[in-house]
Amino acid sequence: MEELNGRMIACQILITGLIARVANEQRDPLRFLTDFRDEIRAVVRGVNIAGTPNADAIRRTAQETVDEMFSLMKPPSEDADPSQSHE
Repeated sequence: MEELNGRMIACQILITGLIARVANEQRDPLRFLTDFRDEIRAVVRGVNIAGTPNADAIRRTAQETVDEMFSLMKPPSEDADPSQSHE
């Protein structure tokens, strides 16, 4: 399990770096990041997670991971899903 977690963290770092690189080449990097984050969040909300009794928990974890990756580049927008609150 530790090896899997390490690989997942490495993938997150790689993806975050690629997103940041593409964003830096855009005329409006902040808008690009915001639009891209919103698209990724929409995909996570709509993905079909079969074969598990608790798909909502998996989806919530995936949303948190997306937010964590993008928070490395900019804070989450105020329009974030209120059910994803970390209070």
